[in-house]
Amino acid sequence: MDILTLVGLVAGVAIVIIAMLANATVLTFLNLPGLAIVLGGTLAVTLVRFRMATVTSSVKLALKTAFTDRLDRPSDLIREVSELARVVRKDGILGLESHETDNDFLRKAINLCVDGHPPEMVEETLAQDIQQMSERYEVAERVFRGIGESAPAIGMLGTLVGLVQMLNTLDDPGSIGPAMAIALLTTLYGAFLAQLIALPLADKLQLKAEDERRNQVLIVTSIQNILRGQNPRVISEILSSFVSPDQRQSPEAGQEA
Repeated sequence: MDILTLVGLVAGVAIVIIAMLANATVLTFLNLPGLAIVLGGTLAVTLVRFRMATVTSSVKLALKTAFTDRLDRPSDLIREVSELARVVRKDGILGLESHETDNDFLRKAINLCVDGHPPEMVEETLAQDIQQMSERYEVAERVFRGIGESAPAIGMLGTLVGLVQMLNTLDDPGSIGPAMAIALLTTLYGAFLAQLIALPLADKLQLKAEDERRNQVLIVTSIQNILRGQNPRVISEILSSFVSPDQRQSPEAGQEA
């Protein structure tokens, strides 16, 4: 589980709630019509911009991505593929048949190699997987950035509606203050939805997409070199560019990275 995402989300919501409760109650900041305008309006705009299936899959991907941290570290992958290169050098490509791995992309690459497909086909198939993965993350990121753009605008629209209603009751000075507070709440709801939920999730999707693509490119590079019969030590040197410089300062780091 990606504990930092949960901590950040809880901390952000908690800070806002504590600030709200400093001189008021929760009911002071609760306005169901304003909340309906923001949530309903944002959902409506999102459905206009994207298909329902796209929105649903994006939400599932965002929740799965934001609260899980299952990506392998590049150093672990380099160590694993270096071992694969040693196995191939000793037992041939069929020696990989008994290798077990938790990485789905690496498992697929191994199966393609063991099945005897030409290197060109293996590379093309893996490249297609990388492209499809990148597109799924990109679409999900666009959905949440769209929500982050729409929510504040819909909140402002709700505020304008509230202000018009307030101006219609200027003959009752006692109602101006409460009416203004209610009108402003829709802007608060829109900003809350955008800044604490939608945009952070969009950034998280972008980051995870970049990390997963890096790992997959690392695997493709390693498979290419293994199929060429490259020396395992040379493969480790080639793959060292995927880790930070401080992890490849010594030969031991290159083997363990």
